[in-house]
This record gives sequence, structure tokens and C-alpha cells, in this order.
Amino acid sequence: MSAFSTGDDSSTGLRAGGPRCIAIVGPFQSGKTTLLESILARCGGLSRPGSVKGGNSVGDAAPEARAHQMSTEPNVATVEFLGQRFHFIDCPGSVEFLHEMRHVLPAVDAAVVVCEADERKMPALELVLRELEEADIPRFLFLNKIDTATRRVRETLGLLQRASRTPLLLRQIPLWQRGIAVGFIDLALERAFIYREHAPSEIVPLAAEEAGREKEARFSMLETLADHDDALMEDLLGDMEPPRDRIFDDLARDLRDRHVVPVLIGAAERGNGVTRLLKALRHEAPGLAETRGRIGVLNEGPPLAQIMKTWHSSHGGKISLARVLRGTLAEGDVVTSSRGVEARIAGILALKGAEQSRRPAVVEGDVAALARLEGVLTGEAIALGRTRAEIISAIAPPEPVHAVAVSIRDRKDDVRLASALARLTEEDPALAVSQLAELNETRLSGQGEMHLRVTLERLAGRFGVAVTSRPPQVGYRETIRSAASARGRHRKQSGGHGQYGDVVLEIAPLPRGEGIRFIDRISGGVVPRQYIASVEAGVRDYCQSGPLGFPLLDIAVTLTDGSYHTVDSSDMAFRQAARLAMAEATAQARPVLLEPILAVDIVIPSDAMSRASALVSSRRGQILGYDSRPGWRGWDRIEALIPEQEMAGLIVELRSATAGVGSYSARFDHLAELAGKSAEAIVASHAHGGR
Repeated sequence: MSAFSTGDDSSTGLRAGGPRCIAIVGPFQSGKTTLLESILARCGGLSRPGSVKGGNSVGDAAPEARAHQMSTEPNVATVEFLGQRFHFIDCPGSVEFLHEMRHVLPAVDAAVVVCEADERKMPALELVLRELEEADIPRFLFLNKIDTATRRVRETLGLLQRASRTPLLLRQIPLWQRGIAVGFIDLALERAFIYREHAPSEIVPLAAEEAGREKEARFSMLETLADHDDALMEDLLGDMEPPRDRIFDDLARDLRDRHVVPVLIGAAERGNGVTRLLKALRHEAPGLAETRGRIGVLNEGPPLAQIMKTWHSSHGGKISLARVLRGTLAEGDVVTSSRGVEARIAGILALKGAEQSRRPAVVEGDVAALARLEGVLTGEAIALGRTRAEIISAIAPPEPVHAVAVSIRDRKDDVRLASALARLTEEDPALAVSQLAELNETRLSGQGEMHLRVTLERLAGRFGVAVTSRPPQVGYRETIRSAASARGRHRKQSGGHGQYGDVVLEIAPLPRGEGIRFIDRISGGVVPRQYIASVEAGVRDYCQSGPLGFPLLDIAVTLTDGSYHTVDSSDMAFRQAARLAMAEATAQARPVLLEPILAVDIVIPSDAMSRASALVSSRRGQILGYDSRPGWRGWDRIEALIPEQEMAGLIVELRSATAGVGSYSARFDHLAELAGKSAEAIVASHAHGGR
């Protein structure tokens, strides 16, 4: 028996061979990275587990993750357990980085969801479980920190079940001494174990006083399994003890068919419950053949891999984390992506956190980093040869909820900034970069304040580009409230040909959304036909910045009269005359500032409704309605109209009010007049800025 074994290691008939790929997921600070450390130590991959606080863990290897003591990107480590190779991918749990696991999930065989008995984290757990449910991933739930639990396990199970649409199946119950969990009873093995710190648990006799608890909990587990096994149901109805092999087969089958989510218990920081978790993964998690079937990949065909993550290093170039789903890929192979991009594999690297080691090839089921697949994106598949790979998953990036305007500190970094931002957005599809010429602004958008902070830290630390950031400007507009008329005459004599242009313009407001309408009503040729286009160009020039300093729109401009000089008139002179007439007319036409109003759809847990409503009201928002969030029990939606000016920092306050899980989507709805001191302050600030 292996040194890691803690009892019966009999194989079920369904155990799959080949390397397994397991995602470790869960809410922020649930202990995912700590669990990976304990797994590595238990399997001999580490002499002793590191810690997140100590900054020496295999996971959270990036400088930004170390600095903030949180996962900011997937981390990979490979171990051997009882002859089975496992690739574990530790995924971030913060809602701002939750998108990082979406491209990982299609290629994994199963997931371990790390959680704890904390009611405040149930909405975050529901977000994680919903991602797994929608990706159709078989999953275990590892109830962590059992050593500090205060609730009874049945009470905890009810709490956790509210976050899962799939039934939870309790596999273990804790052994208590003086109110502290010191071990567990495995309900499938019918054996008791006492925890040993950072070592496999020790089998102990099942105490007589625990027999009743064990029998009741085990019968409940078997009842759930019998929902999908008629033979087991007959055994239970006949009060017969079912064969142990059938129980393990049912456990594996129900996991793979997504009928249940098995629940195991432990304490990752102490290494408790790790061996039993590894054994459950070894015996019950699906293998690559089942994963191919789940994602629609044929067993036969050219070698195929899925790209789960992309990184750009400052010196080593681009690497792409991939799992090989079929065949073998070797260094030097030419591959073609789902979009038809051809690339050559410049090298193959095995990863263990930040550590890299070269290898000549990567075989079916394994995970490795492929070097310099230029043009191949995260989420794509690649196939050996020059035939386009099939599409395995098509995941749209999440909508941005937070943005900053960035500008370089040193002018020489201008070109480097564009290049670095392009690399960062290739690494992280949830980032977006936009250039707003009207505002002379480069805008970086993402999933929250921390998401963008980490991005700016990577920009400086990895690419050496220091930037300043500030809240984005708002795209104010202006219009007029009344009609007016004015003459514009441009006359200049400076020797030789002079300049002469003379126009009379009438202006009037238009309904919202009509833009700028130019009307020519010249008669008698007082403005020659060849200069009409120049007059219109001058009108549109002026409308780029109206009397308040913002783009002018929803205005009708009519050319009614004018005069010209046979020698001195020119296109430029009439263009300038039109600008002068517009400046005088708009000043008389009661100009008014327009601010953009966004339609905002907010989603929050129901118990945060009053706090979220107060946030909307405090930002000059108009609540249009409330509703339950479709398909989400215990969640609500708020539909509101909020001025764009008031959106800055909304996601920060919303998440603060909802234990980190509230979010929203927003789109432009309309422009609304803004008057009074607010408008005066905006116009003054704009003028002070020199625009």
C-alpha cells in the first residue's frame, strides 16, 4: 500500500486512466491556493507547504498576486498520486478575476470547489457554481476550515445547498471532540479517521456513540444515489446492505452525469482531508475520454489542444497554456488555430507556478505551456498541421464595469504603451482599450478597481511603462433652446488679394437625435454656388465645440443671405464667415448643456436591495423598476437611469454593499439637459482645462 493510502484503495469499475486535469475554484479567500500547497506537499511535490501570507506559495506566483495576497490569474502544478498524474489549475476567486477560469473550464475533467461555512460568502459561491453549471463541469465541493467550524454539518449543508442548483451529496461527517472537528467518518467506506497535521489521516475504530450518526447520514447518502439506481433502491427497500463496489460505481456515475455534487470536508491549512480528496478524484473524476464527449471532440483525428491562458513575459516572449485533448504535440510542430492562424511551437514548458522546465513534447491529457504561438488567442483550439482546428468553446468577454483614463508619464513611452496594452488585452480578454479622439483620451476598462490596478502594476513592472490614471471624462454635448439669427462677415485686406465672405444664418433647435441639419435657402446668387459647401463646412467646424465648449448638436442651420466679392471671396473666407455667424447666433439661442444618461441593469442578492437602491438615489439615479433575477433564487434586479457623470466608482460601492458580488451592465440611453450650479461647474472646469 502507498505511503499516501489511508485504507481501502480498491478501484471502481469506472476509474479512468491517463492524466487528469482538475480546476481548483471557489470564492475569494476560501483557501484554494492553500489547498494546492497541501496537495503538492502530500504528493511529494514540496518538502513543506508554502503560504499565501508568507508569499512563498506555488500558486499566486505573480508579483501582483504576492503584493495583494490574492490570485489574479490561473496557476498550474502537476503531481503524481498512486500512479495517477494530476494537473491542478488554481483559479482566482475574486469576482473581478472570475473570468480567468472561463477559458480553463472547457478543457478540465472536473473541478474542486473550495468553500467554507460562511453565510456571507454564499452569493460568491453561487457565482462560482453557476459558472460550473453553465459549463457542465463535474464538480466536488471541499468544505474547508472544518477545524474552525461552528455549525453542525447538516446545517452547513442546507446553507450550501442554497447556492447549488444540483443536489449536494454529503460524503463525510466530522468527528467532534469538545466542539472541535478532529476527524471524519467516510460514509462510503464506513470508516472513521482522525486528522494528523500535514499527514494522512489515521484509521480508528468507529466509536459506539457515533454509530447512530453514521448510519443516519449514510442512509441519506444512499437514498440520493438510489434516485438513479433501481437496484440500489431495491436493496434499501429490502433492508439489504448494498455491495461497496456498487456504491463507489454509483458515486462515480452520478458525479460524471452531474446528478450530484459530492461534499468532502477538511482543513487545507493543516493538510486535513487532502488524501481522501485525492482518492475521490482518482477513482471518481471523469477522464479525458468523457471530457472529449462533453465538449464534442472526436476521439480520432489530428492532435488537438485547447488554449486556456496566454502570458507575455518581458523577455521570454509569449507562452500559451494548453491542454492536449488528442494526440501528441512536439516542439517545432506547425499548428493551425480555430480562426485559421498558423503558428510554430517554438518550445514546450512544464509549469509549476512560476517555475518552468523544458520538455520535447506534450502527450494526450497533459497540460503544458507552448512558446510563441503568435496570433493564437486564449480560448482557441489548435490542431497539428495546416487544417483549421474545430471550435471547442466560444466565450464572449464580460462587459466592463469600471474604467480609467491613462496617460504616459514620459513622452518616449508613447509607442511602448500601445504595444504593452495590446499584449495585456491579449492575455486578458476581459480588458478593453479604447481611444476617444474627441476627448483626447486612452481609456482602459475592466472588471473592477482591483482588476485595473493589477493591470497598471503589470504595465509598469513587466513592460516598464509608467502611466498616470484618472477617472474618464464624460462626453457632454450641448444644444440650443430657441431660434436666433446672425450675420458673419469675414473681411481682411493685407495687400494683393484680400479675403471676403459674408453670410446670414438662422438657427433653430431640433428634437433629440436629429444631429446637425444644414439648409440652403439662397436665392439670386448672393452667395455663389461654389461657396455653399464651404459655408456648411464652417458650420460643422463650429459645432465641434459650441458656446459652452462641447460638441453642439440637434440644431437646424439655414443659410438665408450673404454677399461676396468677385476678387477677394474664397472657400476659406466663407468658411470663416460661417463660424463667426454661428458664434453670434448660438450665444443668443439660450445654449444648454446635455449630459449622457445610461440605462443601468443592476443585479444584487435580495438582502442588499435597500443598500443598492440608496446607491442609485444618491447618484441622481431614477429607478424604473425592481424584479427578481431570472433563474437566480435570492437575487434581484434594479433597472435605473443614471447620469454617466455619476457612474464613477459605482461598482466599488456596489460590491462593498453586496459582499463583493453585485454587478451591473450599462448602455447609453439618452441625453438630458443639465442646468444650474452643476452645469456651471462643469463648463467652468472644462474651460479651465483649456478646451
